[in-house]
Amino acid sequence: MATAEEILKKIQDENIKVIDLKFIDMPGIWQHLTLYQDQIDADSFTDGVAFDGSSIRGWKAINESDMTMVPDPNTAWIDPFMKEPTLSMICTIKEPRTGELYDRCPRAIASKAIGYLKSVGIGDTAYFGPEAEFFVFDDVRFDQTESSSYYYVDSVEGRWNTGREEEGGNLGYKPRYKEGYFPVAPTDTLQDMRTEMLLTMADCGVPIEKHHHEVATGGQCELGIRFAPMIQAADYLMTYKYCVKNVAKKYGRTATFMPKPLFNDNGSGMHTHQSIWNSGQPLFAGDRYADLSEMALHYIGGLLKHAPALLAFTNPTTNSYKRLVPGFEAPVNLAYSQGNRSASVRIPLSGSNPKAKRLEFRCPDATCNPYLAFAAMLCAGLDGVKNKIDPGSALDVDIYDLSPEELAKIPSTPGSLLDALKALEADHDFLTVGGVFTEDFINNWIEYKLDNEVNPMRLRPHPYELALYYDC
Repeated sequence: MATAEEILKKIQDENIKVIDLKFIDMPGIWQHLTLYQDQIDADSFTDGVAFDGSSIRGWKAINESDMTMVPDPNTAWIDPFMKEPTLSMICTIKEPRTGELYDRCPRAIASKAIGYLKSVGIGDTAYFGPEAEFFVFDDVRFDQTESSSYYYVDSVEGRWNTGREEEGGNLGYKPRYKEGYFPVAPTDTLQDMRTEMLLTMADCGVPIEKHHHEVATGGQCELGIRFAPMIQAADYLMTYKYCVKNVAKKYGRTATFMPKPLFNDNGSGMHTHQSIWNSGQPLFAGDRYADLSEMALHYIGGLLKHAPALLAFTNPTTNSYKRLVPGFEAPVNLAYSQGNRSASVRIPLSGSNPKAKRLEFRCPDATCNPYLAFAAMLCAGLDGVKNKIDPGSALDVDIYDLSPEELAKIPSTPGSLLDALKALEADHDFLTVGGVFTEDFINNWIEYKLDNEVNPMRLRPHPYELALYYDC
């Protein structure tokens, strides 16, 4: 654990002249403010650094815009993408009028979720391990006007380019649709880039494990990082996305965590492993189904019960629901099973070590704000534990092979962001009962998503609609 004094000493000893303070806005994008070294002192780590919050999405009105960002010394790393040596730190937002953490700050909400976990006496640590997938493209173009709408993405790996002549001699090594997991070079063209992404993350303090090509054609990838306590895991995920995007840019490419940028191939998800511990001991290992504890099964019960509402935070974009459709490995069935990737909750086959016992919620994608998504999942699981919610029987079959009559008996994920927001509006007591989320935040989230994403999308003609209906 680093202290403010240690960070200030590092700044002086290494003559670091530039400090970059990063924080996350409500939808989930990092923002930053860069300061000269003499603008940071010991008080900055308690009182924070002042900034104008009125231009941050979903936050303050201009008449109450003064806010402060409080850097966390444990998140300090030297930014590898800056020419001048620059110390980066992640911040939590504080309300200067009261000295309290700002209740619309996602990192503050995650902190309250951990406080709630401890207060109910269930455990003291929630471990999360996100697996964020992404695409690397060579070119992306898009536009939307009153009279036109289009997008275009391209990759040298795209199967649609097997006949392209503009490559200076087409070599033909293109992963077939749904067969990108995971051939060696020369079909996999992204090995060196992914290695640099992984090692760059390590230099930024992220505990790394592996990398590989993913299932889809056109440059889908995944980098593996180790699980961590919940807030730290969210910090790591933001650093992950930052490194992926900037290393891709260095190679003259572009990376996106958009769940479904390609039609008719697998989308990008963020399977999220989670477990609860207390005093250094795992609480999800036991003698029940799949060697789970009764607590773990109740936690699953909470996830499954509240999943429609949860998805408003874990899958918070209109594009998220173009991934959550049957037939593309995305889990749309609200069931649990051991080692079964067709269920929305999978219990990994992790061996006999109780410390490895965990569950994996497979619905989320990396468009989410991780602090909000992790906090919401934890609250749903804790509601299951507190109220002993029975998850029902495990479904140890390939759900995709079930008949329509059998599938009709299994609850499924919402079909759209609008449906998820309606579910959240109807079911959010599990988020507010511990004071983790406020009614103000949830109402603001729903209103923001409706006004800025759902309704604008509903107003615009889709290009495919012209193919379907122009000659009507």
